[in-house]
Amino acid sequence: MKAWKIITVAVLAFVAVALITASALAYNNRFLSSFGPPQNGMMGGSTPYGYPNGYPQTTVPSTTAPYYPPQSGGWGCGCMRGGWYGSSGPYYPNSVSYANPITIDQAVTIAKNYLTTLNNPDLAVGQVEEYTQNFYVSYYEKSTGIGAFQMLIDKNTGNIYPEMGPNMMWNTKYGMMGRSATPTTVMPITVEQAKTSAQQYLNTYYPGTAVGDVQTFYGYYNVEVLQSGTTYGMLSVNGYRGQVWYHTWHGTFMQEWQP
Repeated sequence: MKAWKIITVAVLAFVAVALITASALAYNNRFLSSFGPPQNGMMGGSTPYGYPNGYPQTTVPSTTAPYYPPQSGGWGCGCMRGGWYGSSGPYYPNSVSYANPITIDQAVTIAKNYLTTLNNPDLAVGQVEEYTQNFYVSYYEKSTGIGAFQMLIDKNTGNIYPEMGPNMMWNTKYGMMGRSATPTTVMPITVEQAKTSAQQYLNTYYPGTAVGDVQTFYGYYNVEVLQSGTTYGMLSVNGYRGQVWYHTWHGTFMQEWQP
């Protein structure tokens, strides 16, 4: 091959790689910039509790109800294989410790202060749970009793931010994917069917654990996981397709606050 042809091929290959890389970086930066770093009670965005809008939520009932095993290096995703958008999400091994963690009373105060910033009198704090890796907070609608959304509190900094997983991806009223046209909790998968799917999942991947209390959210159910009658963790079941998503990011349960 002549020298000028070799040079031409090399240049074209370089340009192609550069264009692909630039496109990927631009997409990634645009996606990440829509969130912004966790703040003391807010994330960037304009939906009710800081999620970016503009992502229409589509929920199509399905006759299948697959579930996926918990991922040791990801989120144990039940929406698509490999994690959120096929990527590996944050995973918190139980070995992580905090030198000077905030107390559960401080976490409750943070959760209530965050609620004040929303200026929505229909929302209330449902519970605050302390795990080894974070504090979990659930909010609900006082007028309906339905779960609204879920948050996490960093044990070192006290920053509060939306919980990853179903809270972002499946919530049809408050979630990251934006509001559906008519958010509802009347879903093809019933509470009893969700409990059955959850128990089948636990029997397979967490033998010796059992389904506890179930809280209905818009688009999914949040299920308490018990071991010997005490809280062990939690999972969620999609109300339209029945997928099970175990919350692998909490660590070991420690204690709980309820109003």
